[in-house]
Amino acid sequence: MANITSAKKRARQAEKHRLLRSGQRSALRTSIKKVIAAVKSGDRTMAQEAYSAAVPTIDTAVNKGLIHRNKAARNKSRLNARIRTMQA
Repeated sequence: MANITSAKKRARQAEKHRLLRSGQRSALRTSIKKVIAAVKSGDRTMAQEAYSAAVPTIDTAVNKGLIHRNKAARNKSRLNARIRTMQA
């Protein structure tokens, strides 16, 4: 454990941020999994609704620094590709 006061404070802040980010990361993963589950169920409208709900969640994660913008773009592209293949 840290001995210096500023290091102790950083440790406290890091723990708070870790807990906050874990909830945000969980919400992000859940929204992505909802889209995948909707695609697997075969319901196109439900998949599109889940995708529309997931996109703002992914974008929010980028703005909060939770994930890189390229990863967000990749996730959105792959989810959209899965939905497009359903239509064929």
